[in-house]
Amino acid sequence: MDKRVKFDFAIYFTNGGSIKGEDFRLDIAGDDISDQELADYIVADLRLLMVGQTHILNKSILTEPHKRKPINEPTGREVFIDLSHTIEDGLVTYKGLPAPIICDYLSRERSKQIYAEGTEFQIGKIKMVTNTGTYIDCPFHRFAHGKDLSEIELACFTDLEAVVIRVPFTETLAITEAHVRNYEIRNRAVLIHTGWDTHWNTEAYYENHPYLTEEAALYLRDCGVRLVGIDSHNIDCTTGNTRPVHTTLLGAEILIVEHLCNLQLLPDEGFTFSAVPPKFKGVGTFPVRAMAKIR
Repeated sequence: MDKRVKFDFAIYFTNGGSIKGEDFRLDIAGDDISDQELADYIVADLRLLMVGQTHILNKSILTEPHKRKPINEPTGREVFIDLSHTIEDGLVTYKGLPAPIICDYLSRERSKQIYAEGTEFQIGKIKMVTNTGTYIDCPFHRFAHGKDLSEIELACFTDLEAVVIRVPFTETLAITEAHVRNYEIRNRAVLIHTGWDTHWNTEAYYENHPYLTEEAALYLRDCGVRLVGIDSHNIDCTTGNTRPVHTTLLGAEILIVEHLCNLQLLPDEGFTFSAVPPKFKGVGTFPVRAMAKIR
């Protein structure tokens, strides 16, 4: 939370006139911000109307303390935080499962032979297992007669009231019932922040990772949570061949999201969580674009 952006801007209005600024500095939530996101930020923050063209110039990212209110304090506008890892060709999410192959089905060069001069397209081709990147598990993943992705209602993984429970992996790997007590969790998504995502895409990520105990899962089930997510390699302990947390949660139709990231950017509460997969029949797990919306 120590990144700021310095930039010049020019904003033109559709009914005439413009405003310009030089050497503006603003706090940002991550390590970078696109020109479009920055322009949208200015328009929303200044409550501008009738906006037409926008230009961001001389942008640079600075490392310096934030000057405005922290991101978890009300600012009058929504902030979106991406909680998903990037999926790329060759990425290994779960050791022993094949990495995705991402390539061209129709390349731009090949498309030039099909379309008129000056017109070209790319059509991609992806081959992967469904346990890739940041993904969601639904009951069919564990139970043959459980609901698959096509049978889960949108309300089950969209705009859920959420809470973050912080259990640093430097203190413990086993997240017990005691760790998840004393929180407002009923009918909420519970996101477990361990900090393990700092090991993402390294050998260390796959071994000796944080996990929930069976007792913690039973407690969350009995409290009526909607979804449980974690920024670790697996929500279960993987040293053995049983998966009691998957069995407990998915058996109660409580969805699971694994391999989250950026949970350190979230407040403890006061936000909603979404992790929406495609509507596939006969599939129990699939990558999602997990995100938080802070009000």
